[in-house]
Amino acid sequence: MNDLPALDPARIFPTYVGSNELSPFYPCYANDQTVLRLAAGRFFAHYNGDDPVAGYWALRKHAALYDVPERPVAISGPDAVLFLERILARRIANMKLDRGRYAVACTHQGGVFMDGILFRLAEDRFWFVHPDGDLDTWLLAHNDGFDVTVSDPHSRVLQIQGPKSYQIMQGASSGAITEDLKYFHAGFFDLGGQQVYVSRTGWTGELGYEIYTLGEATDCPRLWDHLIAHGAPHGMVFSSMQSMNTRRIEAGILDSGSDFDSTMNPFEAGLERFVDLDKEGFIGRDAVQAASPGTRLYGLRCDGVIPSGGDVILDGNAAVGKVTTGAQSPYLGCGIGYVRFDEPGDWHGRQLTLRPARYGEASCDIVELPFYDPDKRLPRGLPLEEPPG
Repeated sequence: MNDLPALDPARIFPTYVGSNELSPFYPCYANDQTVLRLAAGRFFAHYNGDDPVAGYWALRKHAALYDVPERPVAISGPDAVLFLERILARRIANMKLDRGRYAVACTHQGGVFMDGILFRLAEDRFWFVHPDGDLDTWLLAHNDGFDVTVSDPHSRVLQIQGPKSYQIMQGASSGAITEDLKYFHAGFFDLGGQQVYVSRTGWTGELGYEIYTLGEATDCPRLWDHLIAHGAPHGMVFSSMQSMNTRRIEAGILDSGSDFDSTMNPFEAGLERFVDLDKEGFIGRDAVQAASPGTRLYGLRCDGVIPSGGDVILDGNAAVGKVTTGAQSPYLGCGIGYVRFDEPGDWHGRQLTLRPARYGEASCDIVELPFYDPDKRLPRGLPLEEPPG
């Protein structure tokens, strides 16, 4: 954890701390209780003196605004499509303009190196938005022979998530954002006199939007004030990352590097549906094709205990896996998390034992992911068909 003192918004604050970036939105919310953490070389608000449970319910019932560390990388040039077909395990050539597509990149050994969302801004221009890791180096290491340019668009990302996010974004765009901007659609929009890139995506499993600044062309404090002005009447609050993390666990959204890493192939991570094995030539294809199907990553539910990263899962007396992340779910009323098993298997439906690092043992139920809304009705703006059991 990287703690920094809060900055006086009236002061000119530094863009970088060492080689890591402070957000241009930081002075808009920072206070003397702000705790920052680091991802993708960018600091983000892990805690801001707020109540994470209150932020969670604002997200579920109204809307929450997040300053997130996601980092877009631009890939452009005549060979952009060919290059991305080589890098990513999902087919790219058939993407339409102003569409997003979740995709993974594999190592030559078939491990999952990186995940993120790819946006097609033009026929030969893409942004790959990733949460953390050495994507730039990986792209530069593999671009030999391709007529492409890999660059940093210096875009910072805000997320407005929750059932009221559509009304907020429609108002903030003076009506330009309509229901025609569907799930995983994107485009350039004017928000308060400034052009930004907006996608209907997010990291919460709720209806939501991501707002991408355009480098120095964006007046970030002005954009922030514009969004707050349109969000406050709908109950929107600024929330730190803890409420988002709880909701993303419920939604079965994985974190690259912690929930899965390059030691796991797409089958083991439960990501095989995002791999087009009929597409030849992408890095790691032969290794993935040769891998035996089998999942190592599952959900777990515990009554009275909150799982935490590093907790051990026991089958009888044998340690069979470890928790990667956990939280108390206010909606489900129990502790939830992900467990990464040492070996693939039919773990779903098993009742195993959780051994926390701090105290005792507790029973836990192993479940499929996500914990509810498997058809992603909520981010599509549809009600749940039935409450989770």
